[in-house]
Amino acid sequence: MHAETNHPNIQPLLPLDALLQKAAEHKGCGTSSEGGKASCGSSGGPDNMTPEVWEKVKNHPCYSEEAHHHYARMHVAVAPACNIQCNYCNRKYDCANESRPGVVSEKLTPEQAAKKVLAVASTIPQMTVLGIAGPGDPLANPDKTFKTFELIAKTAPDIKLCLSTNGLALPDHVDTIQSFNVDHVTITINMVDPEVGQHIYPWIYYQKKRWTGIDAARILTERQMQGLEMLTARGILCKVNSVMIPGINDRHLVEVNRAVKSRGAFLHNIMPLISAPEHGTVFGLNGQRGPTAQELKALQDACEGEMNMMRHCRQCRADAVGLLGEDRSAEFTTEKIDQMEVVYDATTRREYQQVVEQERQATVAAKKAEQEQLSQLADAEGISMLIAVATKGHGKVNEHFGHATEFQIYEVNAKGAKFVGHRRVDLYCQGGYGEEDSLVTVIRAINDCHAVFVAKIGGCPKDDLKKAGIDPVDKYAHQYIEQSAIAYFMDYVGKVRAGEITHQSRGDADIRQGAYIAA
Repeated sequence: MHAETNHPNIQPLLPLDALLQKAAEHKGCGTSSEGGKASCGSSGGPDNMTPEVWEKVKNHPCYSEEAHHHYARMHVAVAPACNIQCNYCNRKYDCANESRPGVVSEKLTPEQAAKKVLAVASTIPQMTVLGIAGPGDPLANPDKTFKTFELIAKTAPDIKLCLSTNGLALPDHVDTIQSFNVDHVTITINMVDPEVGQHIYPWIYYQKKRWTGIDAARILTERQMQGLEMLTARGILCKVNSVMIPGINDRHLVEVNRAVKSRGAFLHNIMPLISAPEHGTVFGLNGQRGPTAQELKALQDACEGEMNMMRHCRQCRADAVGLLGEDRSAEFTTEKIDQMEVVYDATTRREYQQVVEQERQATVAAKKAEQEQLSQLADAEGISMLIAVATKGHGKVNEHFGHATEFQIYEVNAKGAKFVGHRRVDLYCQGGYGEEDSLVTVIRAINDCHAVFVAKIGGCPKDDLKKAGIDPVDKYAHQYIEQSAIAYFMDYVGKVRAGEITHQSRGDADIRQGAYIAA
């Protein structure tokens, strides 16, 4: 099936079936390759993973869906160069309020980055994770990347270190990664078949030579698989990011999921293609569409049978700061940091995080208490709904409808409430007035939801939501999300049983492309 190639030091790629059967003897984090889900995952807790793994993920907003409501992360842009070209990437484009991988407002030296980390950690004590994710590839800039890690490890040893890479140079740096105690690595893997990969990657730069077409894709996938195996063999947690590109790799990503699981990957994060023409990417200019909300969810659901999926990814900027879903990078420009007196107070950070942990445990307890009542709904099988939630974090319904720039999406049925994604939207309330054009896009973004939970909502948007068949609900203001979702579902099922309403499935929804209009 694969064309013959002739390049040095590269072993022939195994056929896919053989590749999938070549399960690594190490399974990292207790992941099983014998079918069924991994024993750990984005929504897992201490009861379903080893204490060592739980200790690594419990405060990491990217590796734990539960933690992302409470803990923040930051990226520092110290890695400008890249060793591959992806058809969905254009690092030259930037826009205020834009949230997209590879986008940065300013590039930093390792010394500037180290000072920025301390400034952010002192201002946002729940910031627990520092990641290097570009704007190029961290391992195409190894000196800058590892110098930054060295500086941070000396001054702020309580901060977890992460990096995100395309994997091409990964096998060359695994030992160095381990030496800096980097125990979370994300690899972007969009294919395990070069026939597919040649349509995603026009070229790679490897061993001082530019490779193109199927040869480039073959080298890349071999290096990615090798690097993944080397990391998991050392007990380093690996998350795999994949971009869903309809018509190119959407069906193939199920095979990618099986391949990375067999090599001990901890989580799989399938993200929608961002391909707005104004970004200037090859896919954007060629009219390649991204997936709809339901197409993305269907693929994630299909892969979840094999492996736990990350669904709370926000496809962050390479200089993002704050909780997932918010970006406070504008508060920490180099100019502003130069004027700040930075004092790193590890004791205060630790005390604050203890308070956050208490809040988090209260959220978990509230969910368990409500979930016990679901046994009353054993005959509610077949009824399932999506609920959109306006939230500022902390696991609560605590955002005004008009102030929301994203809605978190929960799926609710007789098994309970589960976070399944988020939808970015344009700000509805601008300058104290509702923007009708924005409301139309908000409704399209949550069109597959039966209800939207908000802390508060005005009369006009409430009426338009009702006309669209979406129930605007503000009675759960400032209450826990999952507890509220289960209560709403139980009430809904009661009305169906009483014949007051007829349950109907909703339609599809749009995934927002491009920058926010305002934030």
